[in-house]
Amino acid sequence: MKSMEEMLKAAQAAAETIQKQMTEAQTKLDTIEVEGVSGGGLVKIRCTAKGRIIGVAIDDSLMAASEKQMLEDLIAAAFNDARVKADAASGAEMERIQGGMGLPPGFKLPGMG
Repeated sequence: MKSMEEMLKAAQAAAETIQKQMTEAQTKLDTIEVEGVSGGGLVKIRCTAKGRIIGVAIDDSLMAASEKQMLEDLIAAAFNDARVKADAASGAEMERIQGGMGLPPGFKLPGMG
């Protein structure tokens, strides 16, 4: 039978391993790119699965002053589309990581969303 000290050391080692894997997962999420689109492709926003905005593309046809309100609405819609895709990519990656650790699907680690 293991002593309490051995069990505590094993638990601490497991916690350190999980923390390292979570840090690596967060780093990887910032390399996965998604693209939010609105207006049939007139506005595109690229971001990482972590939600960092990488770029914005706006079709020249929307650059007229008379299109200002529509452009603002399309940017917001593209951002929201990108956010949904980023959340989905992040969730899929975290499930893959947690599955590799033997954690049950849907298990929420503290501080990891």
